[in-house]
Amino acid sequence: MEQLVLTEKAIDLLKTLISIQSFSSEEEKTADAIENWFKSFDIPFKREKNNIYAFNKYYDENKPTLLLNSHHDTVKPNTAYTKDPFHPHIEDGKLFGLGSNDAGGPLVSLIATFTHFYDAKNLNHNIIIVASAEEESSGPNGLNSMLAILPEIDVAIVGEPTLMKLAIAEKGLVVFEAAVKGTPSHAAHPNDNNAIYNTIGVLDWFKNYKFKKVSEVLGEVKLTVTQINGGEQHNVVPAQVNLVIDVRVNDKYTNKEIRDILQKEAPCELKPRSLRLNSSAIDKNHPLVQSGIALGRETYGSPTLSDQAALSCQSLKLGPGDSTRSHSANEFIYVNEIEEGIDLYIKILKGFLQ
Repeated sequence: MEQLVLTEKAIDLLKTLISIQSFSSEEEKTADAIENWFKSFDIPFKREKNNIYAFNKYYDENKPTLLLNSHHDTVKPNTAYTKDPFHPHIEDGKLFGLGSNDAGGPLVSLIATFTHFYDAKNLNHNIIIVASAEEESSGPNGLNSMLAILPEIDVAIVGEPTLMKLAIAEKGLVVFEAAVKGTPSHAAHPNDNNAIYNTIGVLDWFKNYKFKKVSEVLGEVKLTVTQINGGEQHNVVPAQVNLVIDVRVNDKYTNKEIRDILQKEAPCELKPRSLRLNSSAIDKNHPLVQSGIALGRETYGSPTLSDQAALSCQSLKLGPGDSTRSHSANEFIYVNEIEEGIDLYIKILKGFLQ
């Protein structure tokens, strides 16, 4: 099918997806809409919960496999929206709607790209596409649940808004629960071990702490205190103050190393929620990356997390749209970004697969 027609249909699919509420773990109806795309092109597909996946027509188990992946769940709209988040409409070249940028644009562009290559012969890689669920919540029934079902993946493109720049590395994430202890007491009595006052020094420590290893692509590990909670009554000094610390991990550390360092050095008790969201990367000299570079696309390291964290293979994050618009009020993607995205995906894959 002509690329122009595929692009028009992809934009129509995105409008449909925007119009359907699909918060994480509530993606049944958007999964149905994606099924309808494959049905309309007579492409066999499978469904695992709310994950839709398909294989190229000439899949050959003796060939390595390229995964194309993006997600169709969304966060909930924030309170600053002035437009209906479920009403897809175009103004001044912008397609507005919840999930339009993150990650509806990349998703429909990858679906169109897969459809373009579906019946191509003599490719040097198989192609599998997964339109996955529960990415925003890092839930148990998203891409991570598909890896035991799918054949071995050798390399992947994860569709997220990158302005079609080549994100060749992505920071991992460890979230810590911290407890700053003190002596509970009545506010009227002397107390030299007030947990809230003790927190001042702890916050200052986290503010100034630096990890030694700096990545050429991803820079420093970024540590940020994002939540604080302590005390329930005006006249009671609490026994402890609870903190949440968000740590974005570069490719110089594993998440376990970050845990061990902070538990040894931090001036408070720390417990990680999870260690599974590690950093991701792909060799800059990988043929997939080189195909993009040959088209004038620049490389960079991404500070934001995606389903790359679920993959053990080399992976590239790439897609239309701008990450700074993700989770914002009145989210949008430019229509011409989708047009360019599909065109560039196809050109990059031609350089890689043929």
